[in-house]
Amino acid sequence: MITGKAIIITGGLLHDIHAKTAHGLIRGSDRFEIVGVLDHLHAGKDAGEVVDGKSRGIPVFGTFDDILNSGIKADYAILGVATKGGVIPPELRELLQDCISSGVSIINGLHEHVSSINELADLARKHEVELIDIRKPKPFSDVRFWNGDIIKVECPKIAVLGTDCALGKRTTTRMISEAMNDREIHAEMIYTGQTGWMQGAKYGFIFDATLNDFISGEIEAALLECWENEHPDFMIIEGQSSLRNPSGPCGSEFIVSARLDGVILQHHPTREYYKDMDYYPDKIARPEEEIELINMYGAPVIGMALNSMNLNEQEARIYQERYRKDLEIPVVLPLYDGVNELVDACLKLK
Repeated sequence: MITGKAIIITGGLLHDIHAKTAHGLIRGSDRFEIVGVLDHLHAGKDAGEVVDGKSRGIPVFGTFDDILNSGIKADYAILGVATKGGVIPPELRELLQDCISSGVSIINGLHEHVSSINELADLARKHEVELIDIRKPKPFSDVRFWNGDIIKVECPKIAVLGTDCALGKRTTTRMISEAMNDREIHAEMIYTGQTGWMQGAKYGFIFDATLNDFISGEIEAALLECWENEHPDFMIIEGQSSLRNPSGPCGSEFIVSARLDGVILQHHPTREYYKDMDYYPDKIARPEEEIELINMYGAPVIGMALNSMNLNEQEARIYQERYRKDLEIPVVLPLYDGVNELVDACLKLK
């Protein structure tokens, strides 16, 4: 099993939405013990305070030499950022070279594979470290086509879907799963992205490393394996992108192929355009419109979680109360309120 102490490379983006992998790992991981972050813009700070104002005892270093001089030892260095097109830029390659030369293995969730970069692969062989590319597609023999076995899963299946990508769907999914287990309700989180795997979720697959023909089958296989092994009370599924995002529409697969029993909708109240698509004329749908579409696909929306990035608490509360009144469903601010209200909504499906 891949586990151990890890540092996260964010290359000056720790404060930014593009470091969402880092943010998730800083908030919690059952797979890795995060012992430091490499980010020259925030050196000397606590990583948790940069992410959401909560100290987590994870120091930020400006250079890899600073980490070495601190006496911190790491088994892995994790690329904690999402770059445009999933490409590893030159400045990050230099940091990876520093890590490899010091005997630290690399965990990479970007589309460009570190193991395919000759100079990094040669260096890794020299220093006898691993280059682990999480987004490498499974061999054809290991992927599964949908066959209807989903009907064997008897517990409620709830997905956190969103009106856009990079809204915090994975964070809300993990929080709901943890809150249920804290209340002695057996819940399993089903990951669908690289960060969920890095955080240690046991069941799932990497959505955007899977051939389109097999996405429905991989969803089904993950849920079936979880049911057969665990028999949980609930499965909470991490959604990806959104039903209407033109650069990567998805969500119907979760609703239809997983036979969802319910949906939590994740939304940002003031985001007008899809992430990195301000140039495109189509805007993000209003929650009312998205809920109508999800309901048409066959799953009820039982609650909503609001991303409050760039809003103060008072501003976020105004939107929260407005949506509660208009939609007549529970609406929470996960980072302020927690998610117990959403757990209560899920329990009504049991």
